[in-house]
Amino acid sequence: MMSFCQYFLCFAVFSFIGWAYETVYYSIQQRKFVNSGFLSTCFCPIYGMGAMLDLILLGWIENPLILFFAGMVVTCSLEYFVSWLLETLFHKRWWDYTGWPGNINGRVCLIGGIAFGTFTVALIKLIAPVTIDMIDSVSLPALHIMTCVIAFVMIADTVKTVKCMDSSKLWYVEKQAEFMNELRNGRCVGLVKKIKDTFSKKIILGPELQGALMRATMIFAPFFVCKKSAVE
Repeated sequence: MMSFCQYFLCFAVFSFIGWAYETVYYSIQQRKFVNSGFLSTCFCPIYGMGAMLDLILLGWIENPLILFFAGMVVTCSLEYFVSWLLETLFHKRWWDYTGWPGNINGRVCLIGGIAFGTFTVALIKLIAPVTIDMIDSVSLPALHIMTCVIAFVMIADTVKTVKCMDSSKLWYVEKQAEFMNELRNGRCVGLVKKIKDTFSKKIILGPELQGALMRATMIFAPFFVCKKSAVE
């Protein structure tokens, strides 16, 4: 059975992986370095919490399909709760899926659920076993020192973040809301049509595929808007 320190280091590793994923994604999108996440350091705790919940609650599931759907439920429940908690504490939304297909009060959405379900399968089957083996190889004194140092950094960063709350990281929420408002008012139809036509010129699409492409474009077009704004 894993000790508390081993569980904590797993949480720290998964938090770092989540931070790295978001930071690389948004840095590429913005064409500059973006330190993503709630904290200032290289940890995104919501990913660590989601990964640990998956590991503890779903680690026994062998069937990948069942694991996928169970992962959707667990991680989306966590995302919904954290979204509500942050908005309750700080009176700001740190993400908003309003207008996205299958969203629930703008806190979770179908696309995110599919992504989290996929990540859950990858975590349980690939990432977690490697991470646990690496942590098992660490000596007990080193394990205690690493736990104390990382815990201190996370706690200090959380206190600093709460005291000096900065909404500058909410740029995507604003861009997404702006796009959805323009889409509802018909001002972004040209952008959506342009993206669809670009793909249509490369591949001859049937009516059903064209409809699917249009829906996908409406989902992901906020990213094009954000990228354009970053370049400007």
